Amino acid sequence: MSEPSVLSIRDFRLALAARLCDAFGMQMMSVVVAWQIYQITHSALALGLIGLAEGLPFMACALWAGHVVDRLEKKRIIMSSELGILTGGICLAVLALSDHPPLWMFYACLAWGGLSRSFLFPAQSTYVQMTVPREQFPKAAAWTTGVLHAATIGGPTLGGILYDLRGPKAAYACVVACFVASALCITRLTPMQPSPREDETKSLEGFLSGARFVMSQRVMLAAMSLDMFGVLFGGVEGVLPMFAVMLGTGPTGLGILQAAPAAGALACSLFLAHHQPFTQTGKTFVSCVALFGMSIIAFAFSRNIVLSCSILAVGGAVDCVGMVLRSSIYQAVTPDRLRGRVSSVNGIFIRSSNEIGAFESGVAARFLGLVPSAIFGGCMTLVSVAAALWLAPELPAFRLNSLKS
Repeated sequence: MSEPSVLSIRDFRLALAARLCDAFGMQMMSVVVAWQIYQITHSALALGLIGLAEGLPFMACALWAGHVVDRLEKKRIIMSSELGILTGGICLAVLALSDHPPLWMFYACLAWGGLSRSFLFPAQSTYVQMTVPREQFPKAAAWTTGVLHAATIGGPTLGGILYDLRGPKAAYACVVACFVASALCITRLTPMQPSPREDETKSLEGFLSGARFVMSQRVMLAAMSLDMFGVLFGGVEGVLPMFAVMLGTGPTGLGILQAAPAAGALACSLFLAHHQPFTQTGKTFVSCVALFGMSIIAFAFSRNIVLSCSILAVGGAVDCVGMVLRSSIYQAVTPDRLRGRVSSVNGIFIRSSNEIGAFESGVAARFLGLVPSAIFGGCMTLVSVAAALWLAPELPAFRLNSLKS
């Protein structure tokens, strides 16, 4: 008898829909904000500061947020966080009404969004992990990753088109509508009380126990670190407006470039959601990070937008495999009482690679030049692979199906 689909779980479907709407709005917003700021400043460093504004508040509060998530009811935290994100979107929409909006207010709104997401990320992750049976974790991870990448395709594309046709006001109005839709999905979730916890959750040791647990799991730590450094150095999303200009396109082209990695990742996610996961987990993960680094080097040399989009799609596909494998590893080995805190630690790794990676891209482009900075990032990704293999030689031999239920 075949096992039931993970989509048959009502709360998983609702949580997935909420994440889709939220991610769609965030991806639209990222294109609109990046293009606005680049049009105002024409500065790579100003683009990099977008990632810093979002990433620093998230990482500063992430451990505390995970501690709170493990101790309180999950649905309430998810709703409160989404309302905070909605508030930031409304403020950006109001800024679009001004002919000369102050630059610092863009960063302030993004920082508020990063703070709200420091609570939303572990709450959403924990809610899903406690809703889905353990044997369904790989399928749930594939569906979640697929939904996020679908949003990363549609969001930037629609955001760029709306900006071109109707300006930032219409684009921000659509962003706010997405956040409202996400909040409406959240209202239908079943409340989820925290798991029975031990006394240590009230102490400093409890506050840091998620980080301690990750540090004690060598393969998990190596996988998270390798994924973080791969995207930290190899990601080019932070300077895509500059590549769009170099390739002779505008906001619509920028949206397509930003959507290209997600297009490849979505195709990969759909494949993974309907097929058995890779058996050689560690070896596949390491290979994917190395291929991602090589795709960034190839992208740096491209001068054709179709070729550039194709290369980014390939990079997105191999990165997707790595994300699913890493997510499945940490979900499978984490006990219920630590899920919020471990999810927060995982969120720090993700935000370090994405938002701080965008800042690194801006700084590198400012001082090295646009194309050399991308080549440098791809090479550093390959160096990260070599370092991970040296520090954790058991990683390639790791198999997810060797874990005990």
